[in-house]
This record gives sequence, C-alpha cells and structure tokens, in this order.
Amino acid sequence: MVLQNDIDLLNPPAELEKRKHKLKRLVQSPNSFFMDVKCQGCFNITTVFSHSQTVVVCGNCQTVLCQPTGGKARLTEGGVIISRLEKIPTCLSDFSSHPCFSKNTLCKEQLQAVLQALKEAIELANVCLQEKQEGKLKMQSDLDSLSAKIDLSLKDCGLLMKTDVLGEVTQSIQVRELLARLQIGHLESKRKALEQLVEVMRDDEKAVITALVRTNVASLVQLMTATSQSVRENAVTVICSLAESEKCENWLVSENALPPLVRLLESGSHVAKERAVTTLQRLSFSSETSRLIVGNGGVSPLIKICKTGDSVSQAASACTLKNIASVPEVRQKLAEQGIVKAMINLLNCGVLMGSKEYAAECLQNLTNSNEALRRLVISENGVQTLLAYLDGPLPQEPGVAAIRNLVGSVSVEIYFKIIPSLVHDRMATSNETKRMIGESGCIPLLIRMFEAKENGAREVAAQAIASLVTVPRNCREVKRDEKGVMSLVMLLEPSPSNSAKKYAVSVLAALCSSKKCKKQRFLVELLVI
Repeated sequence: MVLQNDIDLLNPPAELEKRKHKLKRLVQSPNSFFMDVKCQGCFNITTVFSHSQTVVVCGNCQTVLCQPTGGKARLTEGGVIISRLEKIPTCLSDFSSHPCFSKNTLCKEQLQAVLQALKEAIELANVCLQEKQEGKLKMQSDLDSLSAKIDLSLKDCGLLMKTDVLGEVTQSIQVRELLARLQIGHLESKRKALEQLVEVMRDDEKAVITALVRTNVASLVQLMTATSQSVRENAVTVICSLAESEKCENWLVSENALPPLVRLLESGSHVAKERAVTTLQRLSFSSETSRLIVGNGGVSPLIKICKTGDSVSQAASACTLKNIASVPEVRQKLAEQGIVKAMINLLNCGVLMGSKEYAAECLQNLTNSNEALRRLVISENGVQTLLAYLDGPLPQEPGVAAIRNLVGSVSVEIYFKIIPSLVHDRMATSNETKRMIGESGCIPLLIRMFEAKENGAREVAAQAIASLVTVPRNCREVKRDEKGVMSLVMLLEPSPSNSAKKYAVSVLAALCSSKKCKKQRFLVELLVI
C-alpha cells in the first residue's frame, strides 16, 4: 500500500472508501507502520504501508519497491540496502566526533570495515546495471551478504559509542577494547580477541573483572555456542575464571549461561567439559542456581562424568551434585537418574580423595530426612561402603553423618551382614575410625543384636563392640544404653554353644576398668555372683 494520493492508482473508485476504512484500522494496529522507500532507479521517495497486500511500484519509473509476503509488505533487498546506506553518514559523523577517534585502533578497524562494505556495494551496483547477470539466486545471495555487512558495521559503530571504550590508551582501556572486540566484527576477529583476553587474565585477572560489564558477559555466553571449537574452549575458560567473582556469578546466571554450559558437558571437547563442570561447581553453591541446573538437564551429564570422566572432572562433578542434593525438592529427581549408585561407586573407586569426600557429602544430603532414599542407599550396599570410607585418611565427618542418617533404617538382618566387615575385614583399625563409628549411632543397634536368636549374630555383635570399646567414648555409649550392661551380662551364660561369651567378658572388663564406672562395676559383680 502506498500513500493516500496513490490509492486511486491501485484501486477502483468504488473500492476507495472501503480501502480507506481498512487502512485507518490497520494504522491503529501496534504492528503497523509506514516506511519511506527510495527508488533505486530514479531516487524518488515513496511511503509504503507495512501491511500492503499489493506489489508497490515507483510512481515515477515503475520500479518495484516492495511486494507482499505473508500478509505484510517486504522491501526488495535493494531498498533495504539503500535504506541502510543512508544511515552511514550520520553514524560516521557521530563516530568521528569522539576526541579519541584518531588514536583508537578499533575506530580505524571499523572505518576499514565500512569502507569495504561500500566498495562491495559499488561493485554490486555496477553488476546490477549490466544487461546480462549471472543469475537471480547468486544476485540474491550477494545482496543478502552486503546487507548483513552494512548492518553489522552500523551495529558495531553504535556499540563502540555506547560501551565507552574509545578513550586514551591505558591498561584499562586495552582490556575494555578486548572486551568490546568480543561483541563486534566477525567470528575470526572475536577468536583473536578471546585468545588475547585469556592471556591477559593469566597475568591480571583482576583488571579484566574490574573492566567487565554485563554486556561483555552476555557476549561470552553467546561465544560458548560458536561453531569454532577453539572459540568455545576459550569462552568457557574465561567464564570459568569469572565464576569465582560474586559480581560475575549473578550476571552469568541472568545471561542464561547454564544451557550452553550443560551442552558443553554433553558434547564439548575434553578441555571444554573440564572448564564447564568447574564453572557449574562454582555456580551451584546457590540453591536457586542448583534448581536451574536440574531444570536445564544438567544432572544426567554430571552423573556420566562421575562414572567416566577424568579425576579432576569427577571431583568437580561430585561437588556440583553434592550442592544440588542439598536442595530437598530435587533429591528424588537425582535418585531417578542414578545418583546413588554413582556416588557409592565413586566412594569405592574414586581416584582423588576430594571425589570421595564429595560423594560422602552427597549421600549425607540425599539421606537427610528422606526415608525412601535411605532405603535405596542401604540396598546399594551404601552402609558398608561408608564404613570402609571411615577407615581412610580423609575427613570422616560426611561419612559419619551419612551413616547416622541410615542407622535407624537398617534392619537387624542387614546389620548381621554389615558387622562381619567391621570385625573380620578389619575395617575399623584406627581409634579415630572407631570413635566415628560410635558417633554414628551404631552401638545401640549392636546392643540390640544381643537379643538375636542366632548365636552367630550375638557373637559378631559382641566382637564388634569389644573392638569399639577400646575407645573411652564408646565405653560411655555402651554404659549410657539402658540395656547395654544387662545384655552383656546375659551373654555370660555358661553354654558350650555360647561363642559370644569371651567377647562379652572383654567388653565388661573394659567397662569395669573405667574410673567413672563404679555403678556398672558393682552391678556386674552382683550379677556375676
């Protein structure tokens, strides 16, 4: 549709009022607008309505200006290019008015980019004037390419003016210039800027973080999805460093960095996976971010890394899952994707000590106030694995806390299978490990096993307690239990089949040797008599 004075040319008089009414209604639509289009042939300006349903031609030379596409007018590519070329003088005028215009290399590079686009426009215009052309498809491709280049140049010039990087050449400005290069130009120039930025961060990470603004973070997030592997690796390397900064942490989440990070976990190179999982480890300390990681499908690739990744990535992945498991509402979803088996396997086979510690903490979080998950851990031999972990050189607090969560859910039958590992396999060899086992709440359950019908169950329970009471704290645990001393005395029954008797005597002797055990010593002597 063209201006009012052109309506008569396109429509019969009888339709004029009807078209006027329709035009008025369309103009009121928020998606409708008029645009001035300059003819490529005679440079006559015609105003075109965005919802034109007919082909609009120049009233002076009949050149096609726009044609309908899907109910809306579509400018011919030449019209779009001319419209954008007309913006260049104003853009360059604003650009050149900056006081540091002649000193900044970014300005020179942008001028060269604009000049190259203008040269291509002249060459293409000359081709269009020829009678014989190579083909419509090639011409359309060339026009699209030229339009994109001009559009990119205009966008980059405007971006440089907004980002305030066109200052005197200082260390800070040089960093800002590198950050600006991540947002302007083509992929190759961004790749070079990223490589330089990685080098700068190795020497002075603080300078980069100080100069960083939110738009820089957004451009880094976009580069994690680039087609070039080296660009993706360098982008996630920079982001991995930025994740340590509280300032950047919130920006990374708000700029939607989690989806590309998860994709790198799934299909990135070895370097990209390692950097991505380390970044997620740092971000996952926030409960809200942990929920977002789950929502973006991050659990499955994290568990896979725990199973098949290298030792460094395994540790970072286990830490991330440990952080996620601290959020109660996502624990069941973690269990459904196999986290329990993965953590128990990591406790058994993890290379780095940190991996085992994170796995124990993860099991502790999973079994906190969740009976279904406790039973699942027990069914996967989690108690035995945690007991073995307690006898290692690592800080045992996570393992003790996990066992404490589990002991109330362990049946006597299961305990009968577990205790031999404490006694015969000599898991609890150090006093520290024995103290940890006592703190985990195992002793009351062992005392309960003294009431078992099977002589073998009573024997292994007595043998386990005999080993544990060599630590004074565990002695106090036995004495504190209301059935402790009485149950031990009952094991003194003089029967040939009572193999638990010798261990009961050993435990009672340890109890009586305590300076603070006068009451228990008197009771034992009385009962034995």
